[in-house]
Amino acid sequence: MPCDLVALGVDALDPPRLAPTREPKTAQNRMHLDLTSTSPEDQQRTVARALDLGGRHVDVGQRPEEDHVVLGDPEGNEFCVIGPGNRFLADCGFVGALACDGSQAVGYSWSEALGWPLVWDQDQETAIRAPHGGPKITWGGPPLMPRTGEDRLCLDLAPSAGGDQHAEVERLLTLGATRIDVGRGEVTRVVLADPDGNGFGVLTPR
Repeated sequence: MPCDLVALGVDALDPPRLAPTREPKTAQNRMHLDLTSTSPEDQQRTVARALDLGGRHVDVGQRPEEDHVVLGDPEGNEFCVIGPGNRFLADCGFVGALACDGSQAVGYSWSEALGWPLVWDQDQETAIRAPHGGPKITWGGPPLMPRTGEDRLCLDLAPSAGGDQHAEVERLLTLGATRIDVGRGEVTRVVLADPDGNGFGVLTPR
């Protein structure tokens, strides 16, 4: 695989790697984490721990009969605690998925960019997963959320050891990415956009 996914971690046991952002929270994020549960009691423990750490319940239009609990972290970034018995995330670990708002085309594009196979492709919803396992990345298909400024959460990619940042940028451009100028003059991070217009960074080799 020519490029590692930094935001989720490259190993099935790696935690997500989160970096500070200067973007204020003004709308629902276009991506969020789905955390898994092994039992109703386990789900309740995860929710209680999140609330103890400063999280809060949020309403994103979920229905009462749905078995997941939607929370926000202390900055309001949404995440879901999925109920037990979810077969789609059954073997993905505690961090089951990075769930994204996005089109079928962008799922195809990320599959090719990362070399991760499609593990779901139905009704314009897509999901990919690393060949060695770990969390999935999912895209929910239309209708897409309206875009309200720069995204607070995004993916960062890093060329594998011995790789070349410039060559990786050029490869991603041939796969449909575009360059965007975020006006920050970043030296170690080149900012591109995927076919849906979601910004992501290409870092110097790890």
